[in-house]
Amino acid sequence: MILETIRLAVQAIFRNTMRSTLTVLGIVIGVAAVIAMVTVGEGSSRQVTSDVEKLGTNILMVMPGGGGQQGPGSRTVAKAFTLKDVDAIIEQIGIVETAAPYGQSSTMAIYGAQSARTTVVGTDNRYLAAIDWPIVMGRAFLASEEQSGRSVCILGETLRQNLFGNTNPIGETIRLNALTCEVVGLLEAKGASSFGMDQDDVLALPIKTFMRRVTGSDDISMIYVSVRDGQSTTRAKVEIEALMRERRRIGEGEDDDFSIMDMKQIASMLSGITNVLTGLLSAVAAVSLLVGGIGIMNIMLVSVTERTREIGIRLAVGAQASQVLMQFLVEAIVLSMIGGLIGIVLGLGLAALASNLLAIPFQPNPLVVAGAFLFSFVVGIIFGYFPARRAAKLDPIEALRHQ
Repeated sequence: MILETIRLAVQAIFRNTMRSTLTVLGIVIGVAAVIAMVTVGEGSSRQVTSDVEKLGTNILMVMPGGGGQQGPGSRTVAKAFTLKDVDAIIEQIGIVETAAPYGQSSTMAIYGAQSARTTVVGTDNRYLAAIDWPIVMGRAFLASEEQSGRSVCILGETLRQNLFGNTNPIGETIRLNALTCEVVGLLEAKGASSFGMDQDDVLALPIKTFMRRVTGSDDISMIYVSVRDGQSTTRAKVEIEALMRERRRIGEGEDDDFSIMDMKQIASMLSGITNVLTGLLSAVAAVSLLVGGIGIMNIMLVSVTERTREIGIRLAVGAQASQVLMQFLVEAIVLSMIGGLIGIVLGLGLAALASNLLAIPFQPNPLVVAGAFLFSFVVGIIFGYFPARRAAKLDPIEALRHQ
């Protein structure tokens, strides 16, 4: 009985293909948008987690600027760090493996007729070790180069391609405004970060060279801290905070003029932001499912009006009102489910395309796919019931008189 009802419903749908196509368009768009948004959102979250894991979950970043509320005891100007702060962390915090200074600027790099704007980083070998960024060609900075502030540099793969193509850059000299530096190493390619930034478009200088020749200041914008394996980053944060408060002479009751963040905290924050945005966009996209449901209801009402005489004949020859109701309800459900299936395929296709373009993992969620299909089924029931009920309540005699 139910199979016959489904067969009749499918026949009725395909009798007017154009109308049926336009009817399910809202469902298709809604389901596709929800699945694409959620899939890309989950892929982005996975990429953020992966990037953080590559940097190391035992990494802390110490930065000038407080993260707390500004109050009467807060300081308005955040004092920068110095190399002595880096040394103090290494010497006085026993659970710290190492700490490295970090400064950043942007400038034009020139080699012969080639030029490219790039990110210039001032640091030392401890930074590369802390974030596990190996050198694939040449060497790291020598201790004497770090101490003397010699003009040597290590390139990222993108900058190498921009200036040298595929040729060996080791031993060549490039110019950064008034500074010339000898290329001594090439970093392993990392690719784009979670935010689409090219991590390989970088040039690293010894920190003292960076201070003297690039910024002209002894200030350090950030300190990277690597905690020993098996040790708590939370404990390390507490000890570093106490040390920095002492060194920066922050009195009791005064807010910190610096902040300490760990990679887990950053990953959680970024994933939270991604999830909220994904949820909001998915909610907006889901509205089109309701619009699609209203479209199905309107078209089914038109269909009932057009087929009034057919309904009257069925009722006159003995069909039950429940059978008529079931037929029109099944038509609405089948329409909605067809839209849901098309939307699922389209949504997964769009998500796969977006994931490929954004270089993030393609992470379809089976529960979301099943939920979207189930929701389209429910939409068919809810918005198909009223037209089906109207068809079932038609008076056979009045229906037969309908022209």
